[in-house]
Amino acid sequence: MDEARRDAFAGRVFEAGLATMDLFSVYLGERLGLYRVLSRTGPLTPAAFATRAGIDARYAREWLEQQAVTGILEVHAGDGDPRFGLPEEHAEVLLQQESLNYVAPLARYLVGIGRQLPGIAEAYRSGGGLTWGEYGEDVLTAQADFNRPALIHLLGQEWLPSLPEVDARLRASGATVADIACGGGWSSIAMARAYPGVTVDGYDYDAPSIELARQNASDAGVADRVHFHLADASDPTIGRKYDLVTVFEALHDMSRPVEALATMRGILAPGGSVLVMDERVAPEFGAPASDVERLLYGFSSMLCLVNSMAEQPSAATGTVFREPTLRRYASDAGFTSVEVLPIEHDFFRFYLLKG
Repeated sequence: MDEARRDAFAGRVFEAGLATMDLFSVYLGERLGLYRVLSRTGPLTPAAFATRAGIDARYAREWLEQQAVTGILEVHAGDGDPRFGLPEEHAEVLLQQESLNYVAPLARYLVGIGRQLPGIAEAYRSGGGLTWGEYGEDVLTAQADFNRPALIHLLGQEWLPSLPEVDARLRASGATVADIACGGGWSSIAMARAYPGVTVDGYDYDAPSIELARQNASDAGVADRVHFHLADASDPTIGRKYDLVTVFEALHDMSRPVEALATMRGILAPGGSVLVMDERVAPEFGAPASDVERLLYGFSSMLCLVNSMAEQPSAATGTVFREPTLRRYASDAGFTSVEVLPIEHDFFRFYLLKG
C-alpha cells in the first residue's frame, strides 16, 4: 500500500465534506435572504441580524459564525458582540444575478439533486430515471439562473454577432427564431433584446419552466415578441418556418436527440441554420480529466443522464456530450453540414448545423 496516496485521498474526501457544508450554508443564505440583508445593511451583530433577517437568534449566531470561520463573511471586532459583514466581492458572487461571476445557484442545484439521491439510486438499479419535474423547483430555477448571466451578456452581444450570416439574417425585418428546450427563457429573452425586429418562439416540455419563462419575459418587457409553448422537442408538428433554431445546453438531456434534431431541421426556413450550444469536453474519454469534465460527469451521473433515461427508448447521451457524438446525431437527423464555431468559452462549445 502507498500510504501517501491513501492519506492524500482521505484528505481529499475531507475537503469535499467541507466544501459540501459550505454549499449547504450558501443555500440557506440564499433561500432565507440572509446575504441580501447583510448587503443592504452592512455589518451587524447576531442579535440585530436575527431581527433584520426574521430568523431565530440562536440560529442566526450559528450561521454567522460558520460563515465567518469558513471565510465567506468578515468579522468586525469591537465592544460587545462582533459584527459580521459581507465583502462586496463575495456579494457579487452570491447576489448579482446577471454578473458573469454569479455562482450561488450551484448550491441550489446540488441541494436539489441531493434530495433525489434515493430515487437516483433506484434508477441505477432499475435502468429507469427521474423526470425533470421530479427534481423539483430548486433544480429548475438553478438551471435557469446559472446560465442567465452568460446568455444575457454574451449571446446577443458576442456569440451571435460573431456569425455574420446568422447575424445579418436576424437583423432583417420579420426574422423568426425557435428556441428549443428554452427552460426559464433567458436565451429567448437575450435574442429578443439583441435583435429588436425578431420574434422568438420558445419550446419546452416542462410546464413549470414555461410558466417561469413567461414571467421572465414579461418582467424583461419583451413578452410581445417572445412567446413560450409547451411542446416536446421531438414533436414534428411544432412551430412554423424559422430563420434560426437554437438549443442551448439541452440536446444532451433529450431522450431522442436525433428525432429532436430532425424536427429542428424540418422547421428551418430556406437557408436557415440550427445553432447548438453544448458542453466543451475532450473528443474522447480520458482519466484523470479536467475540472470542467469532472463537474460535468457529476451532473451527468446525478441529473442529466438520469433525466434522459426517464423516457424510453433513450439515447442516454449524458452531459459529457462529445463532438463525434453530436456529428453522428446530426448526420442521422439529415444535416449535411456541421461546423464547430470559433467561439471561446470555458464550459460551452458551439455548432452550426445546416442541411
